[in-house]
Amino acid sequence: MTCVVIPTYNERDNIRPMVEALLGLEISEPLNVLVVDDNSPDGTGVIADKLATENSRVAVLHRTEKAGLGKAYVAGFKCALEYGATRVVQMDCDFSHDPAALPSLLAEEGDLVIGSRYVEGGSTPGWPFKRRLISRAGGLFIRVVTGMPIKDPTGGFKVWKRELLEKMDLDSIASAGYSFQLEMNHRAWKLGAKIIEHSITFTDRTRGVSKITAGIATESIKIALKLHR
Repeated sequence: MTCVVIPTYNERDNIRPMVEALLGLEISEPLNVLVVDDNSPDGTGVIADKLATENSRVAVLHRTEKAGLGKAYVAGFKCALEYGATRVVQMDCDFSHDPAALPSLLAEEGDLVIGSRYVEGGSTPGWPFKRRLISRAGGLFIRVVTGMPIKDPTGGFKVWKRELLEKMDLDSIASAGYSFQLEMNHRAWKLGAKIIEHSITFTDRTRGVSKITAGIATESIKIALKLHR
């Protein structure tokens, strides 16, 4: 069984269409969805609960506060493993990660499959030049500092094999925020995991409010320096 873990905070406009899109995918294995809601004041958790009552393939993990993307994913990963998932998917709820791309990621044979904006075929339509430059430069900095040969080290659309997650000591992950992506990739690489980057098209959200802030780049730089080879 594959479990898709989706952290949410104030995603009431996106949660139902995202879950319905995922449940409608045609793949060769059972697919369940786990929503990890950080006590969204806009009622996202309530909508998620309703989805769970409508379909047994949906579950909801309620957390008492907004404690960071990394912490939400760690909690979701641990629940997915307890549910018996053989593969765990992580993705955003805002449709910047297209659910229609998931079958192609699942078809790859890797311990970790990363939906990559920066391998051949990947793209970021609508991004201004400055944003693309900062993102590319950040990825290059991370590769040089850590030695990790991943072209999109901060991407958040991924498929993890159960066996790899079980080796990673999730409770020891230090990153609470978006740098979680980088730290997890680095740990997988150090474990000798087979990592595959599969091209995706990354688009900005059209509904709801972005959680991206200027401090995210600084956070990633700090983590990269801690992971210095």
